[in-house]
Amino acid sequence: MLSLLDALPAGFFESPSTELHRLLGGPTLIHLPGRRAEPLFVSILLHGNEDTGLKAMQQVLGHHRGKALPRCLSLFVGNVQAAREGMRRLDGQPDYNRVWPGCEAQGLAEEHMMAEVVEEMRRRRVFASIDIHNNTGLNPHYACINRLDQRFFHLATLFSRIAVYFVRPVGVQAMAFAELCPSVTVECGKAGASASDSHAAAFVEAALRLDHFPVHPVARHDLDLYHTVALVKVPETTRFTFGRDEADIVFEPNLDHFNFTELRSGTSFGRVAPGGGMPLQAFNDEGRDVAANYFEVREGELLTRQSVMPAMLTSNERIIRQDCLCYLMERLQYECF
Repeated sequence: MLSLLDALPAGFFESPSTELHRLLGGPTLIHLPGRRAEPLFVSILLHGNEDTGLKAMQQVLGHHRGKALPRCLSLFVGNVQAAREGMRRLDGQPDYNRVWPGCEAQGLAEEHMMAEVVEEMRRRRVFASIDIHNNTGLNPHYACINRLDQRFFHLATLFSRIAVYFVRPVGVQAMAFAELCPSVTVECGKAGASASDSHAAAFVEAALRLDHFPVHPVARHDLDLYHTVALVKVPETTRFTFGRDEADIVFEPNLDHFNFTELRSGTSFGRVAPGGGMPLQAFNDEGRDVAANYFEVREGELLTRQSVMPAMLTSNERIIRQDCLCYLMERLQYECF
């Protein structure tokens, strides 16, 4: 299922994500030579509708076309079949960022493929790992890490001063690579913004040129660090809409404007149908549903029960069904690490 290449295929620089399946056929790991032997690993299109990674790598590799890269580069191109349709994943497919080593899935072909990628990069003594994503809601650009480690902080702050530490969901690419090297997931805002493509490209270029990770701590003023405390989902049996009636819950139409905002207790997320109970689930790091700690239904309104900061809120109903409504975060005191 996994293809291995030692050169970019013809047409790579001209291909949009919707046509990449014609060049690659399926998930592909491309090893490219560079002056430093330990490779930078970059994964793109784990979600087929998030094409900033492809455009960023076209910029980076186009800049170095015909000359040596500063460091060896291993580029993993993920779900090209979903990219063909402009979708996160196709019906019947697993999420390509939930099937890496450590995932909850068992025995899927995609799980074995991702394990093969990790072992290939272990053999090559991978230097660092970058997984490039987009959001569907309004969010600033930020980095996600899975280890409270200065090397991870240094890598994250090459992209943004905002970093989010999380340990759930499991089975994500960055968590698997954290066993091998400093790794980071970068969230580059909505797809289709040229500034996002350029920002991701500049980050990859900086990582390629990095000789080593500094041993000194990242300056406190250079890092705004958060920790996800809950993954918020809408149960499969719950009907929902945005700004329209006739559903179990009618969310506020501009809910994604709450992202990375400190919300006070009593902030409304929407209206709940008469007689309805708690319409959300919120899973903490131990996998327990703690929705009642963060939300309550009062007089038909779904309200925050305490001060919270959401991230990745979206009004895309398909994405909510395939992934989640949002994450809830708290600020971490950086000087503790």
